Amino acid sequence: MKVIICGAGQVGFNIARYLSQENNDVSVIDQSPELIGMINDSLDVQAFVGHASHPDVLERAGAAEADMLIAVTLADEVNMVACQVAHSLFNLPTKIARVREHSYLNPVWADLFSRDNMPIDVIISPEIEVAQAIRRRLVVPGTLDMIPLADDKVRVIGVRCEEICPVINTPLRQLTELFPELSITVVCIIRDDTPFIPKSNDQMLPGDEVYFIADSEHVVRALAVFGHEEEEAHRIIIIGGGNIGLNLAREIEEQDGVTARLIEIDRARARFVAEALPSTNIILGDALDAEILDEAGVANTDTVIAVTDDDETNILSSLLAKRYGVARAVTLINSTAYAPLITTLGIDVAVSPRAITVSTILQHVRRGRIRSVHSLADGFAEIIEAEALETSPFVGTALGDVKLPPDVIIGALVRGDEVIVPRGDTVIENHDIVILLAASKSVKKVEKLFSVELEFF
Repeated sequence: MKVIICGAGQVGFNIARYLSQENNDVSVIDQSPELIGMINDSLDVQAFVGHASHPDVLERAGAAEADMLIAVTLADEVNMVACQVAHSLFNLPTKIARVREHSYLNPVWADLFSRDNMPIDVIISPEIEVAQAIRRRLVVPGTLDMIPLADDKVRVIGVRCEEICPVINTPLRQLTELFPELSITVVCIIRDDTPFIPKSNDQMLPGDEVYFIADSEHVVRALAVFGHEEEEAHRIIIIGGGNIGLNLAREIEEQDGVTARLIEIDRARARFVAEALPSTNIILGDALDAEILDEAGVANTDTVIAVTDDDETNILSSLLAKRYGVARAVTLINSTAYAPLITTLGIDVAVSPRAITVSTILQHVRRGRIRSVHSLADGFAEIIEAEALETSPFVGTALGDVKLPPDVIIGALVRGDEVIVPRGDTVIENHDIVILLAASKSVKKVEKLFSVELEFF
């Protein structure tokens, strides 16, 4: 597949990295010679300095032969025009654009992106995606991450193992013996910032971040097994009234029994947010000011969520709130340099807009019967939800007889309303929904195992 990526920032760079590793023909366009230089030095792709919406630049990048254009520059208008030019002049089949400005996303103007007007096939709004990702973490307290799959019949849960975790130092194979009615599959462990796919003899250690796939009805019990029985937050402070904070507060307003207060340092933005959120208490001030935190009721707050556009402010305000007794801090982090410090500092959950946006885009890059894709551990692996077709070599064969790559784990099957944790004698049937984890280097092998009818790419 030939893909043109407009924008060489963090999102564009990582999408280019993923797709080039899979031997796709990738071209990247950006106005910054420095960013293009980094791309050329790091990745096996073609990279061009130029304006992404200019016809001559798109032509140089191979728009006439391209299958997909992914526009993720910093400017909404450049992304939109690049898609329009790619459609009108080069008849490029699939166009994905990142759009941040809420005015463009207002349902009243939904026809703007129709084929007859500005033909963009997929609109990605990072702020909305990030707000929804944070909200999912609040719904299941105690989790680092929560990904609903198969119409929420299955959930991928990320948790941190503390010293009190009942199953630390226990081989994974014994989990089934200890909890025979618990339908979970551990698929990834991150230890000392290094992810790996565990074997049956591996044990979980204090400090590990563990991802498991579970029947949604078993999640509460599973979390108890991992030592997490936190109650859902009812009193929340949001720090930062940008688009992420605004969207998050808007979702919280719609939930019964949960109240939020939002702190915003900019007077004009605070006034705008107050008008948009009639049921949310907006506080004008600096979240690093103890008096402002007191005014927000920090001492009686369950969770603080720091989502300003400054990493340092998010980290420091989260730590300050924790010092005042807040049980849980969810912190937006853009820079990968801070990732190794998060656990040491005492922050409970770090949220990466880049990782969330990349996962969203990958979901639309994957073709055919792929229903959902989520990237884990900075691209180490992907959680994939796909439909099995009768022509797949999986169908009608016991899993124990299928030679899976060692870094691929099938975590669950959904057959109608039934969730099945697969064992060696489990037979996949036609139209089963398969939830699996595959290391990035084995995604191509998974494609072959499922055969072309699943069309992973």
